[in-house]
Amino acid sequence: MSQRRILVVDDEDNLRTMLVAALKYEGFDVTFAPDGQTALKLVRESAPDLIVLDVMMPDLDGFAVTKRLRDSGNRTPVIFLTARDSASDKVQGLQIGGDDYLSKPFALEELVARVEAVLRRVDASPDSAETWTLADLAMDDVSHRVTRNGEEIHLSPTEYNLVKFLLQNTGRVLSRGQLLQNVWGYSPDDDPSVVETYIGYIRRKVDAFEPKLIHTVRGVGYTMRVQHT
Repeated sequence: MSQRRILVVDDEDNLRTMLVAALKYEGFDVTFAPDGQTALKLVRESAPDLIVLDVMMPDLDGFAVTKRLRDSGNRTPVIFLTARDSASDKVQGLQIGGDDYLSKPFALEELVARVEAVLRRVDASPDSAETWTLADLAMDDVSHRVTRNGEEIHLSPTEYNLVKFLLQNTGRVLSRGQLLQNVWGYSPDDDPSVVETYIGYIRRKVDAFEPKLIHTVRGVGYTMRVQHT
């Protein structure tokens, strides 16, 4: 397999140099940018497999960079780096299309592990692609399309992975920890609020039709099934 290309974007010279060195040591092909505008230019020119992106940068911050990429149809995975650690910042980053979030300071080993986990999640192997259905909900992993009642449902990459995992486990009650581990690659002990946030997102899209398919099992977690009354 060819080297995976990583773009590191951070306005702190020392940190950027350390991140680049650590990722190169792990075998990645790494390019870097000191600001958001340069990052957008390099994404167009080099088509990285993943972007490690600082949030708090002057001029064009990491959230603005990601929004521009997503608005243009670019789905390159993004791991945000930030000194801000509030839940609202994390939710905002994930809501605009980020794939993971690391709060400074962090261990370089953790960053490498998160990069590898995100790349594993977004790798779509045609050999393992499948289709899943439940009621009138259908997911085709080959075309990466989800439909309900014959209408296409547009999902972000994280929303897609969450729906996919729930569909793969139709009828099973999945804890927040299981969802964190299998969809986000987080520890089961990490903050479960991201799960609740994304369950809300996919409910508004998938359960815009009847019957409702996503159910909360109080004190346990979530399940996808047809609820018989």
